[in-house]
Amino acid sequence: MSPPVHSKTKHSESAAARLCGSAASGILELVIFHPIDTIAKRLMSNQTRLLSSGQPLSTVWKATNKVIFKEAADAAFLQKYTSLFPGLGFAAGYKISQRVYKYGGQPFVNEYLNSHYKSWFHRVFGEKTGKTMMHATAGSLVGIGEIALLPLDVLKIKRQTNPDAFRGRGVFKIVADEGMGLYRGATWTAARNAPGSFALFGGSAFVKEYIFRLDDYNKATFFQNFCASIGGSVASITVAAPLDVVKTRIQNRNFDSPEGGMSIIRNMVRNEGFGAFFKGLLPKILVVGPKLVFSFTVAQQLIPMLHIKFEDLGLTHVGNTSKSRSA
Repeated sequence: MSPPVHSKTKHSESAAARLCGSAASGILELVIFHPIDTIAKRLMSNQTRLLSSGQPLSTVWKATNKVIFKEAADAAFLQKYTSLFPGLGFAAGYKISQRVYKYGGQPFVNEYLNSHYKSWFHRVFGEKTGKTMMHATAGSLVGIGEIALLPLDVLKIKRQTNPDAFRGRGVFKIVADEGMGLYRGATWTAARNAPGSFALFGGSAFVKEYIFRLDDYNKATFFQNFCASIGGSVASITVAAPLDVVKTRIQNRNFDSPEGGMSIIRNMVRNEGFGAFFKGLLPKILVVGPKLVFSFTVAQQLIPMLHIKFEDLGLTHVGNTSKSRSA
């Protein structure tokens, strides 16, 4: 999903441009949004009721303050703020790798589908919907593959929500001790990523196709890309919310006391009600939504710009690959 590529040749962006553009979007996203991501994760991991009828607001705020800032709840502002950066090293490794993989990888998968299965998608869904479904399917396939990055995500979430799991052990010791245990929750992660990424790229393509009626998605203006990103991001967060809560609770448990997804679901329904599956949804839409929109927009602008720059410098030369891509 990129703005027009005014390149010397008519082909998709180079792999180098996709790599650098998506990596830059991940770095900027991390610097700006990591504290808010920590807040959302801690709210999702909280298993007590923060708001009850008849409770004074001061009591609600005190409980919420404790959930969000943990040991720094009574500290000064600066100390509170810095407490929202636990696991930044893990977050950096995970977020940059994730954005490079997702934003840079989805176009390649989409080009593959366009080259080999375009006629099938058009025959089954029609030309317009088929194009949208190809982008959504490519996103879903890439989303499932994200489980390769799961250990970094697990370590990041534990540092954000359960720092006690790290006491007395360094990172390398944890990796050596836990091994494949760091892939705990992989099935739930894939189950959450598949519809989430499907909705992200599919929702974006839908906005471009049916609202802006773009024949060539690459010709979208900045405003059109921005609106398409909003549509895709909100759809993705909402669709993935229930499984995201389960995934987060699986991953934030102590290494020595894991809990399965079905057990977590049963306890959530019994103790917290079905509304628990959407805990943290509003903060995620208000915060993670803009984060997705921001990183998507940055990637959309940087990838074609870097592609042109690299070609001008003679650093890249791409043969006639896929003619066009749109997400």
